[in-house]
Amino acid sequence: MTLPGAALGLAWALPFAGLLLSIAVMPLAAPAVWHHHAGKIAAAWTLLLGLPFALNFGAAATGGVLVHTLVAEYLPFTLLLGALYTTAGGIYIRGNLHGRPALNAGLMALGAALASVMGTTGASMLLIRPLIRANDNRRHNAHVVVFFIFIVGNVGGALTPLGDPPLFLGFLQGVDFFWTARHLLPETLFLLGALLAVFWALDTWLYRREGVTPLDPTPDTSGIGLEGAINLLPLAAAIALVLMSGTWRPGIEFDLWGTPLPLQALVRDGGLLGVAAASLWLTPAGVRAKNQFSWVPMQEVAKLFIAIFLTMAPVIAMLQAGPAGVFAPLVARLDSPAAYFWLTGGLSSVLDNAPTYLAFFHLAGGDAQRLMGEGAPVLAAISGGAVFMGAMTYIGNAPNFMVKAIAEERGVRMPGFGGYLLWSGAVLLPLLFLVSWRWMQ
Repeated sequence: MTLPGAALGLAWALPFAGLLLSIAVMPLAAPAVWHHHAGKIAAAWTLLLGLPFALNFGAAATGGVLVHTLVAEYLPFTLLLGALYTTAGGIYIRGNLHGRPALNAGLMALGAALASVMGTTGASMLLIRPLIRANDNRRHNAHVVVFFIFIVGNVGGALTPLGDPPLFLGFLQGVDFFWTARHLLPETLFLLGALLAVFWALDTWLYRREGVTPLDPTPDTSGIGLEGAINLLPLAAAIALVLMSGTWRPGIEFDLWGTPLPLQALVRDGGLLGVAAASLWLTPAGVRAKNQFSWVPMQEVAKLFIAIFLTMAPVIAMLQAGPAGVFAPLVARLDSPAAYFWLTGGLSSVLDNAPTYLAFFHLAGGDAQRLMGEGAPVLAAISGGAVFMGAMTYIGNAPNFMVKAIAEERGVRMPGFGGYLLWSGAVLLPLLFLVSWRWMQ
């Protein structure tokens, strides 16, 4: 069921705003309460939306929206994230890596190259653990993870539909597979080069100033290598399933309480479950233990994002209502590629960037052929805004929060929501202004 976005007022966005405020403030203001009750707090904000919605629109409409959000949006998101988390967690990059600036920058450059092939989530899950392990004897290492989120978790995925969920949604709408590679390559290379240069300069300064602690907690003299490389097969299968769901269209659909379920989506989601099961079965004993693998980060992301998806549904609907909705003043400002870039990106940083991309894609006309032709500057702006600015906050893109959770579980003192925003505002935002000035006019 589609929410009546034109009939919704800003009050329906308050539970989502409250959830964002809780994520931003409570880990700092009440860390013990948040750690033990984050799921309950997220559920409370969801109920604060769901109960009034049911009273105003009826149980049937509420059930339809709930089924659509869970089955068509949240479950595919979680199954893909879970499959990639499981498979990457079974690959152990062996060796006593030392977190010197050159190695750190090299791992990030490798991750950026992999991101457009295996997705930002896949590349992030594969490389974040060896990067943390390489820097676990640095006195300050949170900045390494922050730049990893910028580079591998977001910007690196800007070149193909496999790279980032917004581009995959565009692919499903008819955008050619290599269109973004042709139209976003200069912007992407500029951002990656600039971010790597800034990181290398900062990391070099910190490394020379503090060095490393005398004791390396991860001694390993066996040389660099891969254990659990068999997981590359289910990882490749996960990528193939995602690509299949965008290219194979048998025209068979099932209906679940008003939500259409295409056969290709069901095959993809069932296949992703099989991928995770195969990874657990195939991974040699002891590999996950070496990776210090646990389900805690996945559980944390799954609990918070179910609330995020549900509470942001009215916000997306109001946005999709265009001139007829409460966001009409924003829609009226969509008069240039730069406007699309900043509005798509700004909202992607606080909403999930995939549905935000789709909303602005339709606001721009929704015709892929026209947008790839005469509308190419606008489509490039929407694509770049959604992918690049997904890095501005922890919740802008799926890997961001997952990487944060893994890092914190491994003892890295990551900045809170506001602290991370200071990093992205100081480092990423000036570069985005340069991108807008040079390419989004």
